[in-house]
Amino acid sequence: MTRDFDWTHLQTFLAVAENGTLSAAARATGGSQPTMGRHIAALESELGVRLFDRAPHGLALTPTGADLVEHARSMAAAAHQLSLTASGRSDSIAGVIRLTASEIVSTYTLPRILTELRRLEPEIEIELVASDRSENLLQREADIAIRMYRPTQVDVFTKKVGDLQLAMFATPDYIARRGAPTKLEDFHDHDVIGYDRSELMLRGFAEAGLQVDRHFFAFRCDSQVVGWQMVVAGFGIGFNQLEIGLAEPRVQRIETDTPLPALPIWLTAHSELKTSRRVRRVFDFLAEALKSN
Repeated sequence: MTRDFDWTHLQTFLAVAENGTLSAAARATGGSQPTMGRHIAALESELGVRLFDRAPHGLALTPTGADLVEHARSMAAAAHQLSLTASGRSDSIAGVIRLTASEIVSTYTLPRILTELRRLEPEIEIELVASDRSENLLQREADIAIRMYRPTQVDVFTKKVGDLQLAMFATPDYIARRGAPTKLEDFHDHDVIGYDRSELMLRGFAEAGLQVDRHFFAFRCDSQVVGWQMVVAGFGIGFNQLEIGLAEPRVQRIETDTPLPALPIWLTAHSELKTSRRVRRVFDFLAEALKSN
């Protein structure tokens, strides 16, 4: 006999299976632990099976639960695909567009661009995820991603819209006190601002011919915005996009005998959204604005 069940209970089942405890599932989904528990009990009653056993550090899937969780994941993926297809066929210019971009681009580049977009398309609502991690377009964490590298996810369409030139900066006071480096070896005598856990700058120095470790940086933080503010405060030498640095009157550009690479700008959206007039309008607007930025 076919058993009916509540889709909400199935979503809770997936959340608990993936997070291991009711409390962790509640935090991940924005629900409450008692509600999670009621949903699991109801689903077990609806299906007539036991899905979880108590374990020392939470809940463990029973063999039946482990079999069913794969089917539940397939159903969730199908639901995401249904949402994507429906969004892709929308004819309206009005509605929500969710963007993701790095902290630096979100803070210094996008405000002017998105203000102009609002003036031209007042019915579009913008949500912006300012993050340096790769948002999952396939799970609809974002409709459009702005990244400084070419995304490798499947089922997305992507377009390179330009390049951003990097440059080094420090305050005039710092340069007056410590001088300005003219070659790579000079950086050993300076306070350089870099990342904490990210190895991006370490790889950049290595490619330029200077092998250093994280202790080379006198100040370390993975937030690009915080790092830039440390440059502006006069702590030491840091890196930013040339346009952003030249627009800051409190710092001065430093040039050495080693040119810095340019960062490519890539726009990416899910392939199912090609036919959405709303997403296409924002995608094309961003492409033109970032190209001329």
